[in-house]
Amino acid sequence: MSIARFSPFELVLLQSRSQVDTATLLLLAWVLVNRQPITEGQRRRRLAQVTAQFRHGHELAPILQIARSQDLQAIQLAAEVLRKECSQERGLSIMHQAITVATDDGTLSLANHYILRFLADLLGVLPETLGTLFKELTGEALKAPEDISTEAYWRRHDPQYYERKAQEAAEKEQAKARAEEAQRQQQEQREQREQREQEKQRRRQAREEQARAKRERAQQEKAQRRQQKQHDAHQRQRYDQRGQHQHDGQRQQTPPDRTSRALAVLGLTEGANRSDIRRAYRRMAQLHHPDRFFSESEQQVALASARFQRIKNAYDYLMQTYR
Repeated sequence: MSIARFSPFELVLLQSRSQVDTATLLLLAWVLVNRQPITEGQRRRRLAQVTAQFRHGHELAPILQIARSQDLQAIQLAAEVLRKECSQERGLSIMHQAITVATDDGTLSLANHYILRFLADLLGVLPETLGTLFKELTGEALKAPEDISTEAYWRRHDPQYYERKAQEAAEKEQAKARAEEAQRQQQEQREQREQREQEKQRRRQAREEQARAKRERAQQEKAQRRQQKQHDAHQRQRYDQRGQHQHDGQRQQTPPDRTSRALAVLGLTEGANRSDIRRAYRRMAQLHHPDRFFSESEQQVALASARFQRIKNAYDYLMQTYR
């Protein structure tokens, strides 16, 4: 059979003068490597001391290497050897050695809590007997191991982990707060930009509305001037044809030129009655009242006031004439 098929511990067993001693040696080494903190040299010296009477006949280094690697198959094989070959008296002796090795420094690691119970079960030592033996050797009762599945255990044994977690949580919270603040500032900046754009748009629309109103007024004034010129020309032609004298017996009247000009100011022609004059005056007053030009220059306001005064004078004259 090829030697490559054997595991390291099987090879050690094949070379051993006493397989029971070699199996015990591995289990004691297993206890030693789960003791903290001790150096590798201290483990080797302690293992050599406790197994000085063993008849295994091989080096300790391979056994320590197998124990350090936590080779469960090798440990299971060692357990089977002891279960098959060990007497009750030898089992108690191994438990005595295991407890001594596990508690040299006065403490019992969590791993060795379970290892001692495993060895007791393996060697047929009752839990009560294990407790009694432990108290005799250490002076303290063998307490139940802590439950490593609880958070309270890890808070005691690994406080740095929870400190790191708390710090990470605080950093995440700070990062979240910074991100929210940056998002809030960006939102405020967007809103401010939108408000500025809306204000610009309102101002632009207001300027466009003023310019449009100004153009409309200019067009209306131009149309009125053109209409006034046409009306004046027509009146002058009529007056030239009629002559400058009235028939005898007619009521003396004010020269017709003023009446024509007043009618023209209101956009009316000959034949208008008092109702026509009132409607025309209201229309012209609404269109040319100075209050409509408060946002224009002083010159524009002055022109509007003069224009409105002409409209008012024309209206007052016509209402006195047409009775």
